[in-house]
Amino acid sequence: MAGLDPAIHAFVNRRKKDVGAWAFASPKGLRPRRRVKPGQDELRGSRGPRSELTRFLMSLPAAAISLLFSSAPALADLKLCNRMSYVVEVAIGIDDRSTTATRGWFRIDPASCRVVLQGALAADRVLLSARALGVYGASPIPQSGSDTLCVAPENFVIAAARQCRSGQTPAPFTQITPTRTDDGNLVAYLAEDSEYDDEQARLAGIQRLLVIAGYDAAPIDGVDGPKTQAALTAFLRSRGLTAEIAQSQSFFTTMIDAVQRPSPSGLTWCNDTPHRIMAAVATDDGKAVTSRGWYRIDPGKCLHPDVAGQPKQVFSFAEAVDAENRAVRHRDKPMNWGGSKDLCTRESKFEVSEQGDCGARGMSATGFAPVDLSSGGKTLRFAVP
Repeated sequence: MAGLDPAIHAFVNRRKKDVGAWAFASPKGLRPRRRVKPGQDELRGSRGPRSELTRFLMSLPAAAISLLFSSAPALADLKLCNRMSYVVEVAIGIDDRSTTATRGWFRIDPASCRVVLQGALAADRVLLSARALGVYGASPIPQSGSDTLCVAPENFVIAAARQCRSGQTPAPFTQITPTRTDDGNLVAYLAEDSEYDDEQARLAGIQRLLVIAGYDAAPIDGVDGPKTQAALTAFLRSRGLTAEIAQSQSFFTTMIDAVQRPSPSGLTWCNDTPHRIMAAVATDDGKAVTSRGWYRIDPGKCLHPDVAGQPKQVFSFAEAVDAENRAVRHRDKPMNWGGSKDLCTRESKFEVSEQGDCGARGMSATGFAPVDLSSGGKTLRFAVP
């Protein structure tokens, strides 16, 4: 899949004018890619509800609250803007020499912004951790921050985030230095190596989800064209949707919901267990066998792994894991779904095109099962034995 390893830039912040979200969608479809000079493109985004911070503060002790804001009137908001081709979830850390608090997760769609803190910020440092949704497989967002703070799998507020408790796990956080905009607010950007502007990020995000859903919208480059329009039209028609839905703020939610339902074409995984499942796929194109993972499948969800081209054979492996990513055991055996085809995997995300001698190369030989796609589509449902 193109763009599997984008990096979060060092949050290079530029002055932008905040304008209405989704202003770049046109009734006739997505506009062609438009390159602009740095500093000339406009920021498109919207603010989150002000009640979120109130709930956040009410859950924190007084010592933590004192870090967040000075005694000055609330004149500045901290806004995070997503210029990646992935729907991401972010957690923020507010750090002071005496107290460190974290809160997450804030979902931010491509070409969208979200206010994560409101008021005059008085903390020593602001930190950020980001993850992509499970539909994308192994998170494409490398985390290399020097701070390790506690997070939880679902929405959370942690007042003392240096010492993790039950249900919490350590995660790397990166310090950010937001830029103050003309309206007095603070803004920081999440970006890929592709350096998309807002319009390009939104189109690339749509292309990426179309590919995962089984439609030919590659390459994922933020450039509109006949292939992208044909794939989008086919997607909308198959779901009984009108073209206008592509302009709505909820379109990424619509696409993600579609990706998480069984598909009549390609491979679909469905998780019928109460556990999170990590899965890997492998394809044989007649020249080489390429294994790729990991894809996160939450309980009750389905997912289409990205299988490009027309491979001669497809293989699958999946394993249930707990909150610490340890294999779940059932009747003293790991709860997994595979077969006898040994292919190379790693504990972290991977894409391996050379099989054999897995152990000698620092990898594991994992048993994959062949998937019969002769009828055009196959749904593998994972359930507790």
